[in-house]
Amino acid sequence: MSQDGIVLVASVSIFSEDEVLIIKEKKPTAVDKWNFPSGRIEYGEDIPYSAWREVKEETGLDVKLIGTTGVYNFISSTNNQVILFHFIGEVIGGSLNLEEDEISDSKWIKINDLVKVENEDLREPKVLKQIIENLLKKNQYPINMYNEQVIN
Repeated sequence: MSQDGIVLVASVSIFSEDEVLIIKEKKPTAVDKWNFPSGRIEYGEDIPYSAWREVKEETGLDVKLIGTTGVYNFISSTNNQVILFHFIGEVIGGSLNLEEDEISDSKWIKINDLVKVENEDLREPKVLKQIIENLLKKNQYPINMYNEQVIN
């Protein structure tokens, strides 16, 4: 969702045992950049649902959101103000089936190895490095900090 140059994004670090899934994007603004599955929050959409939906669309995996590392506010490489809600998830179903139009590759990687990925290979490296650092330090919060959407 975008409003006056503000983009709302949901992102998920998906864990399986001691590895996390990263994807290589082929979107015009992020060709060959590694990222966590993520995407824009659609109008009227619940934030955790948006995170779940984006994972399903991009990877084919069903995830259970089990926590969050927080909310990140930054100016993107495309000069948008981005407010990114980052979640931690675990696989509960589905099978890896990448969205061919937007994703070129994926890999499971240990967080300690993800730290070593060069900045030029990451989409929005400053914020990704913050997220990775929070994952390493286990700076995580319960998923229930996100209240269910209230509709009048």
